[in-house]
Amino acid sequence: MTTGEAVEGAETAPEDGARVVLFDFDGVLIRGDSFTLFMRARYKRSLGRKLLALLTSPVWLVLAIFSRKLAAHFLVRVALLFVGAARYEQMATAFGVELARTPRLFPREGILALRRHVHAGERVLVVTACEKTLARAILDELGLAGVPVLASTFRPGWLGMRVRRHNIGARKLVSLAEIGLTRWDVAYSDSWRDIPMLRPATEPMMVNASPRTCKRVERALGRAVGRVAWY
Repeated sequence: MTTGEAVEGAETAPEDGARVVLFDFDGVLIRGDSFTLFMRARYKRSLGRKLLALLTSPVWLVLAIFSRKLAAHFLVRVALLFVGAARYEQMATAFGVELARTPRLFPREGILALRRHVHAGERVLVVTACEKTLARAILDELGLAGVPVLASTFRPGWLGMRVRRHNIGARKLVSLAEIGLTRWDVAYSDSWRDIPMLRPATEPMMVNASPRTCKRVERALGRAVGRVAWY
């Protein structure tokens, strides 16, 4: 179910004795922000959406003065105006497949690391702020269909798709708790925004993060973090 809750199912619960390994997605398994790439492509390929963005520019430019997040949210609403659930699923899946077929977007070392954890019999989950349909399509096309995804979700609204849950920061802990996970062994991230997810990990790992970001995370956790560079 692509527009429902972030929880993918009880099958994601860890087996007895199995290590649990969490991967953030954007910036870790894919270079850049996958949903932003989706929205940019949506505008690039649709003259109508470009015109809507232009006509509504006084609104989102004012919003941007106060919050880039609010402005971005507004532009997402414009991009998905009058898009229903079935059409959204079709669009997001097709774009996810397209992205997955662009090898330069995916750090080889990151994908190999995930596969190694899976082959070691560990319980691997991708926990991401990316929308679920898009993230699922990308991972499936990469041959990672067996890896569960806890992600942001949308719901149909009167004027198109709307955010049901933005799976970011502390929200990731809610998604994990809903499948019975409150502690895990390893967590990979590139961002300080994942401090809530990194804190319970026995091995918090920062991926391609700047020294400044790593120090910020270490101050918040009160301990050292592992650091890896994936290219």
